Amino acid sequence: MAFVTSHSDLADGVIAGDTRSLARAATLIESQTAAARQLIAGLFSRTGHATIVGITGPPGSGKSTLVDGLAKLVRKQGRSVGIIAVDPSSPYTHGAILGDRIRMQDHHDDPGVFIRSMATRGRLGGLAQATLDMALLLDAAGRDVVFVETVGVGQDEVEIASLADVTVVVLVPGLGDDVQAIKAGIMEVADVFAINKSDLPGAERLEQEIRAMQSLGSDAQRDNAAPIRRVIAAESTGLEDLMEVVETVFEKRQRKGARTETWVIRLRELLRDSLMSSLSEEGLESHAQRVAMKLEDPYTAVDTLRNVIIHGH
Repeated sequence: MAFVTSHSDLADGVIAGDTRSLARAATLIESQTAAARQLIAGLFSRTGHATIVGITGPPGSGKSTLVDGLAKLVRKQGRSVGIIAVDPSSPYTHGAILGDRIRMQDHHDDPGVFIRSMATRGRLGGLAQATLDMALLLDAAGRDVVFVETVGVGQDEVEIASLADVTVVVLVPGLGDDVQAIKAGIMEVADVFAINKSDLPGAERLEQEIRAMQSLGSDAQRDNAAPIRRVIAAESTGLEDLMEVVETVFEKRQRKGARTETWVIRLRELLRDSLMSSLSEEGLESHAQRVAMKLEDPYTAVDTLRNVIIHGH
């Protein structure tokens, strides 16, 4: 019963906006335990207020600088901010090694900004497994805007679309043919394109390339093409316009009932993670070895693994 009381007190502290309670809850969520799930389940009725904005794009595109600038802008508007910075994991400690909290020192004494760095722990897709729970926690804590900045590994970051209400893909001039190479990945998940460092040569060409790709879609896709905005994050140039577009896209999607569609995607991801976590790594590797040695076909292996999930043996 002591655990329940503690759990209840922690939830109450989060709802009240207590920073220490929020930090303790964030640590609990990163552990991905039953207690963490119970906490989020208890807080879920308090969610639905925040706008969750995913910031993704290739390494070096200036995502952290952009998030930093947007956070300052939102704070000037009198709104609170949550920032989830998903970093690569250390191969030794499995902890985050880039440390976006260090790169955002300007916010350290602002109670209206809560920053959490999370390690991917080897997970593909640019997002940590607990990122959705963390975003829901910040939402329940009353944060108005939650920014989720991904690792920056390129095409594998499409998973951001399953989490964010609005996904901003950040690109920079000079990518050239690289835009063609990544268009099958993060290009399709963009709700908004931000061309950062737009004072550099090639910004006009990059925008033309994006528009050319958008023109290849169907009539409906062309009518709903992601807007493009040029910014210089390091100088805070164009950020107000970018944030206005993000909020316009968010409002438009909500009018179309996109929240249900978003939760279909999220639940699918949560179900997949839950099912996969019920399989032992040893069992999965054992079947992989049998398939590799042609002792078992992959479909039989999948059927067997599904039975393990359903029946527990």
